[in-house]
Formats: sequence, C-alpha cells, structure tokens
Amino acid sequence: MSISSDSRGDSRGRIWLSALAGPATAVEGTSTVPAADAPLGGEAARFIAVVPDPANRFPRARHGEVGLEEGWGLAAAVRTVIEADRNTAKRPIVALVDVTSQAYGRQEEMLGIHLACAAAADAYAAARLAGHPVVALLVGKAMSGAFLAHGYQANRILALADDGVLVHAMGREAAARVTRRTVAELDRLGEQVPPMAYGIRAYAGLGLLHRLIEGVPADAPGAADVERVRDELAAAVADIRASGDRDLSSRLTSPAAQQGRPASIEVRRRLAEQWDAA
Repeated sequence: MSISSDSRGDSRGRIWLSALAGPATAVEGTSTVPAADAPLGGEAARFIAVVPDPANRFPRARHGEVGLEEGWGLAAAVRTVIEADRNTAKRPIVALVDVTSQAYGRQEEMLGIHLACAAAADAYAAARLAGHPVVALLVGKAMSGAFLAHGYQANRILALADDGVLVHAMGREAAARVTRRTVAELDRLGEQVPPMAYGIRAYAGLGLLHRLIEGVPADAPGAADVERVRDELAAAVADIRASGDRDLSSRLTSPAAQQGRPASIEVRRRLAEQWDAA
C-alpha cells in the first residue's frame, strides 16, 4: 500500500518520512508502518515510521500507538533489510519516532502485545549487532513501550529541539492519575528531578542523545531544514562506523552522561564488577 503525506492526515512521523525519503509503502499487513529506501550520505538507507490510521481495525492503535500489527510490522521492515544485506554492505536504518504509547487494550493483551513490541526491539538490536548503523530521529513523542520498540535500540539517537518532542515512560495524564498528582505538579517535579521531566532538553541532559538539532520546525520543515537534518543523520552514520561500536555504550561515556548520571553509571560499574567476580 502506497502512503502519501496527506492520505491519512498529517503526523510528524509521516511528515518527516515524506520529507527525507519521499513516497513510502506500508509494510504488508499494516496500514501504519510505512517504510522507504532513499539516499543518505551517498548510500541507500531504510527509513521507517509509525503513523496514525483512524480506520485501524484495532481501535487502541489509531493515533500513532505501537500495537500488534505495528510491532510485527516494524520487525518485518527491519529484518527484510538484514536479510537483503546479509552478504553485502550493511545499509543504515533510520527510525523516525513519533509514537504516543504502546496500544493498551484487551485484544492487545490477549494476543500478545508484549511479543509484538519485543519482536520490533529485537529486530532493531539484531540489525545493530549485524553491523547496520541504526539511527533514531525523535520528531514527536517517544513514549513508553512504543519508544522501546521503535527507536531506543539505535546506535545513536538524535532529536529535534522542539516543545512537541517528549520522552518518558508514561504519558503526562496517565502518570498524573497513577501518582495522584496534577499534570502541573508533575511538570514542577520534572524541573527538580530531570529523569521525571518530559521535555527533550531534560532528556538531552541525561546524556542519552547523540545530537539535539536546534532551530528546525518539526511540523513544517523547509527544504533547508530537511537537508540540515539529512546531513545530521549522515554524520551520525559516519560516527557509528568510525567508532566500530555495535553496542549502546556511547550513552554511558558521553560527557553529558558522565555529568548528568554519575550515580547510575557507578551503580552499573559495581554491578558489572560483582557479576564478573561471581
């Protein structure tokens, strides 16, 4: 199924997929996982997004959530690339991230949403370990299990410095209900405790981002904006290849991580020390 930028309404994932890769085709069996191959830094790359579909047969996955079909569709989109490049150069894979949550519903729980999301995460990890440079570009929400399934296994994570780019384990409203706080109270808490914040600048302060891209309008990028982001993606791919790393250690060794998460890094060191001594 071919998906144009306006066929099912705009979303940031769809906007940026169209801008960076042109027309996309939905993975077989889905209407919400478009993928396209397009040039990036002088080579072909696979671009993948998750987009809304108001007519999705699973009502809980109509607004950009990662549900059953999305999880398995992401896994298929990535593993197709792994298989095609098994005996040749490993092309980059770019995950365009604008996902509101994993899909919560009775059908999803009964049919194995955990397996679908795990399949997607496993496919991205397998691609990374096989030598594919995997880059995530956060253009909108990166929430909960949806982000774990689509983007978090990337070698490098980039993000637009935009108020609509949010990262957290749980949406504001849901977190407010669970903690019996107001949304405003949660926001104030995030100002004091960075890991509790939703904004992308707080997330960048934890050392988990490779690059925060300033001054790019997320909803309506111009040609110069698109080229700038394309250059940042190509630079991230080059950095991955230059490092030779296939793990996620850069998230622990960056200057921002050393400054923003020294205690958690020390805990990891001690756990590893005990594990190796056992």
